[in-house]
Amino acid sequence: MRDLTVDLLKHLFDYDKETGNLIWKVSNSHSQKIGDIAGSLHQRLGYVQIGINSKRYYAHRLIFLYHKGYLPKTLDHINGDRGDNRIENLRAVTASQNQHNRKINSNNTSGYKGVSYYARTNKWCAKIRLENKRINLGYYKTPEEADAVVRKAREELHGGFANHGDE
Repeated sequence: MRDLTVDLLKHLFDYDKETGNLIWKVSNSHSQKIGDIAGSLHQRLGYVQIGINSKRYYAHRLIFLYHKGYLPKTLDHINGDRGDNRIENLRAVTASQNQHNRKINSNNTSGYKGVSYYARTNKWCAKIRLENKRINLGYYKTPEEADAVVRKAREELHGGFANHGDE
């Protein structure tokens, strides 16, 4: 089995810069044909997966390697869309930076990222995470007030990785 290299990727695929898709340059007589879009969507995770030499890879990792020549430990989809594998939407990040760019959690009940109701004080708590540490930003009368505080802190602390959950 051949190791995964830039040369191997460029032998197997063309890259469509408009869509971010990898296109097969070789055929295996069964399912993949020359010119087919490579991979299939992982239903639960939302990432495109591609099989090479009986091993599955995420398309965004292959595309990053194809263009940059190396594979970082963590990659981020800048716009949060796991299916958007255009190279300009991919960046090498730390695990912490990747978490900053997360969307709002599906179990969020306040409607605001980093804001939750604290029954003991009958107020809304504003929290943010930085380098795996939770920072309490205070308690507020309304969720909107708490959200304003969290947004400001997120812009200052997370910079270009700030995601307010509504983008």
